[in-house]
Amino acid sequence: MAGYRGDEEYDYLFKLVLVGDSGVGKSNLLSRFTRDDFNLDSKSTIGVEFATRSVNVNGKVIKAQIWDTAGQERYRAVTSAYYRGAVGALLVYDITRHVTFENAKQWLKELRDHTDPNVVLMLVGNKSDLRHLVAVSTEDGKAFAEQESLYFIETSALESTNVENAFTEVLTQIYQIVSKNAAGTGDDGVSVNIRGKGVRINVRDDVSAVKKAGCCSS
Repeated sequence: MAGYRGDEEYDYLFKLVLVGDSGVGKSNLLSRFTRDDFNLDSKSTIGVEFATRSVNVNGKVIKAQIWDTAGQERYRAVTSAYYRGAVGALLVYDITRHVTFENAKQWLKELRDHTDPNVVLMLVGNKSDLRHLVAVSTEDGKAFAEQESLYFIETSALESTNVENAFTEVLTQIYQIVSKNAAGTGDDGVSVNIRGKGVRINVRDDVSAVKKAGCCSS
């Protein structure tokens, strides 16, 4: 029997987190994916915020619970509770502000310090609609992603470019790992809510394999 949350039926529940500097567009990526909404005048998020959306992957209903850093990133005060249980993360920078790309290294370190080493990670260069103001080239983004074994994509929350692809790719990769290892109980696993139950799965080998395959870049 599938899990339930409210009136909605789903097969898998995956927690994703959004990290990156303030102002890179995390909240608008979240609202574009979950509500197909964009607010040009959006203020920094205050308080804990997450939204959900269900997608169909290989005939299964995947419910994504996506957490936004809630403005805490301005104070480097993102707590360990924010990361707890996450099986995927989108590390976002603004392609028009090089400092946000430089800071991605620190965010990646924080992610790796607070999450299971096998979570699916995607580097996201947002605001691709501002290509004329670009400060971080696609090649630099790809090179960093390859160096750190991350997926990579460039998005525009404003124009809704690749937003769907970014989230769906992460969810699909998590699902592929989970579906292969649903019966596993190894120590090198991550906790995933499968059909309403917390399950420990071994994903180490599979994650290294899918990461090396890379992802869409534009």
